[in-house]
Amino acid sequence: MSLITVGTMAFDAIETPFGKVDKIVGGSATYVAYAANNFIKDVKQISIVGYDFPKEEMDELTSRGIQVEGVEVVPDKKSFFWSGKYHIDMNTRDTLVTDLNVLADFNPVVPDSYQDAEFLMLGNLMPKLQLSVINQMKTRPKLIVMDTMNFWMDIALDDLKEVLKKVDVLLVNDGEARQLSGEVSLVKAARKIIEMGPRFLIIKKGEHGALLFHENHVFFAPALPLEEVFDPTGAGDTFAGGFIGYLAKTKDISFENMKTAIIVGSAMASFCVEKFGPERLKEITKVDIDERLGEFVQLVNFDIDLV
Repeated sequence: MSLITVGTMAFDAIETPFGKVDKIVGGSATYVAYAANNFIKDVKQISIVGYDFPKEEMDELTSRGIQVEGVEVVPDKKSFFWSGKYHIDMNTRDTLVTDLNVLADFNPVVPDSYQDAEFLMLGNLMPKLQLSVINQMKTRPKLIVMDTMNFWMDIALDDLKEVLKKVDVLLVNDGEARQLSGEVSLVKAARKIIEMGPRFLIIKKGEHGALLFHENHVFFAPALPLEEVFDPTGAGDTFAGGFIGYLAKTKDISFENMKTAIIVGSAMASFCVEKFGPERLKEITKVDIDERLGEFVQLVNFDIDLV
């Protein structure tokens, strides 16, 4: 099984109540690749970077078997840059700087060597670019997962709705689900969004876990309570990488297996927030992941005597 991940490879400057970094590698495709790579080695990256993107980072990706043939390097422009500051609750943040740089000219191309991929992860990008990638696939992947955000709902809603008709799984947070559907109730919101095209909907609720909707079924996955959260940047992308990576490994896209995949995604996201950027994701081992999954099992496991 192979996985294509489409998204940004970028630089971030991040300030949280626990510290600050002025420049660290980030981007949705970076987080997805590092998370998914723990479960499937055949990860194929599609992105764009500038002349300033570190060779060491590319080497790190390729050393793990992640393919970068689909990463365009622009020799005379800088990489995408984002800067943000998190509030004390770590769920809200202020964007301080967004420099599109090479991202302004991004026109993703699916290399011929990627065409056999059976799983496709569309990171949070302009909906037209997400649609372009789907349309370039000669054979429709077994599963297409997409992430999006309120910004695209504000400025490109018609394009977004076109993409929704072609994907299997949509990832949004609770506020985005309400905005997209026009419903306050998340159950009603889910029903409306599923009518737009995706067969499965995942609504992320940050430190409060995630909900999975499919037809008339609902599953809730908790988030692991952590003593310290250093940096939530990339947690959603890491969740997506763990989720689709596990599905690609098991080759099972049933609702039942997606329940497990959501727990795996949540476990991976819990690692991501422990350090700035993707640094923690580069360190973890299979033993670490298995132990963390065990903590999730204990979190939801209980015995009850019916009276």
